[in-house]
Parts: sequence; C-alpha cells; structure tokens
Amino acid sequence: MTVTRPARLTGAALCAALALLAAVWILKDLAALGSPAHLAWYWAGDHHFLIRGRSATSLVDPVLLAVSAATAVAALRSRHAASALAAAGAVTLALRLPGLWAPVSGALVTALLALALAAGLLATAAVGRSRFTPAYEQPPSRPRTGPAVASGVLLGVAALVVALWEVYWATELPLQITVDRFTGGRSVIKAALAPPPGWLSLVLLALYGTAAVSALVRARHSRAFGLLAGVFLTAGGVAEVARTARYELVGHFADIPTADRLDVLSAYVGLLSGVAVLALLAGRGAPAAAPGPHPPAGTPPPAPPYPPPPGW
Repeated sequence: MTVTRPARLTGAALCAALALLAAVWILKDLAALGSPAHLAWYWAGDHHFLIRGRSATSLVDPVLLAVSAATAVAALRSRHAASALAAAGAVTLALRLPGLWAPVSGALVTALLALALAAGLLATAAVGRSRFTPAYEQPPSRPRTGPAVASGVLLGVAALVVALWEVYWATELPLQITVDRFTGGRSVIKAALAPPPGWLSLVLLALYGTAAVSALVRARHSRAFGLLAGVFLTAGGVAEVARTARYELVGHFADIPTADRLDVLSAYVGLLSGVAVLALLAGRGAPAAAPGPHPPAGTPPPAPPYPPPPGW
C-alpha cells in the first residue's frame, strides 16, 4: 500500500525534528569537550578524553540522527515509506523510553519530546496509507532470495551474539549490577541520554531478530528493518574495532583474557556483518511477477471470432 502525500510530509517533518533534537545535544557536547575527536572516542568507549565535562550523548545519538535524516529523505522520495517510518519510530521509541526515569531534567525533557515524535511516526505509518491504490502502482519490491537469506543469517548471528553476551554478563556480575544494567541504576555509569547497556542489548536483540526473520521470509518490509539493523550493527562494529585498535588489543591478542579475545572477535564480526547486510539489502529488489499468459482458473474461454476463419 502507498502512503499519502500529507502523511509523507508529516513523517518527514517528524524525522527532521528528531534529527534536530539529536543534533542539538551533539553540538552541546562538542562545545563542552572542545574536540570532535574527543567526542568520537567517547562514543567508541574511550573515556580518557573527558577534559572539560562529561558527554551527554552516546553512540546511539549520532546513529539516530543519521537514521532520522535518511528516513525523512525516504519519506519525501518514496510512496512506499510506511515501513521506514514505522521502523524508525519503533527503534526511537524503544531507545528513548529509559530517559523517562533519568535523573537529569534535560534528558527527561528530551525523552518526552522524542517519545512524542516517535509515537507520531508510528501513527503516521499506520493511518497515513492510501485506501485507493492505482492499478499501475507497483507494490514495494521484495529482496532477492540470495541477498535476503544471506542478510537474514548474518542478522540472526548478530542477535545470537548479543544474547550470549548478556548471558555472560548475567553470570559474571552480581545480581544488583545485572538489574542496574537494564534499569539504569546507580552502579551504571553512562551518558545522560544513553539507554542502560542491558536495555540497549534488548532493543538490538529485538531489532536484529525481527530484521532476520523478515529477511528470511522475504517480507516487503524487510528492506527497511534490515537496513536499519545494518546501520546499528555497522556503527557498533566501527566503535568496537576503533576501541580495540586504540588499546592495541589485536597486537596482544595471545596475552589478553579469553573474554577480551571474544570481545575483539565480536567487534570485527559485527563490523563485517553490518557492512555486508547494508550491501546486500541496498541493491534492487526482485522484479514483480509478470501476469501469466493463461487466464485465471474458472474464467471461461474467449468466444470464437466472428465470422469464424476457415478450419475453425
């Protein structure tokens, strides 16, 4: 189904507002830290560059900014942007929800605004679809079988890796700290706008799993959810690989503990998987099936020509 022009314009405006909201906080952090490199390293997990303050943003914020901007462009260019609006709205809603119990007033206000905008995206995607689709309008193309299956497998592996790491931390950390990782308790030190690490893992697990199943069944919305999952997977992989390179963990791979080795391997696997998913799903989808030469079942045969030709 297509999306009406007013709904597309509304979705683009909501996405632009979400992007602007994230950009304001990023600019505020740039002013506080004094260097884009310091902020980038903070997003990557290296907190030794805190010179004049503590960052309020995390890696989630530039990713959401990029996702919101890309969704706004998609809403303006495509009549089939409902799945992109729904995917961006759902992920934003899930990632900003923990801000409701943030102790910082600015983070709380930001969470309220972001949640309202994300809910508006979901509502626009749901009610903004056109009831009348022209006969010549082609439905959204499904991804080709090979790229869809490959990306589904990669996203399924990514979801499994996220789940296994959460199981590992649950067995290694005390119960109170494990709970705080999901609720943002006092034992968790994080940026003001960042979701708790356990909560983030749950959101990514749901996103990767949903995108994997959608890709494997070649659903029409699999491209939007798969590309969104690929962006998060790639961004997380880039940050982790940069951090491991910063601490020279690869050069001392044989000397570091087993958990750190698995962390390094997960970083590179995540980066390569994310790039592969983006490349696989960014191509053209499968062409729509052409109508067959035979009439549908139950249709009477055509009448003979009149007058009938010789030998009819």
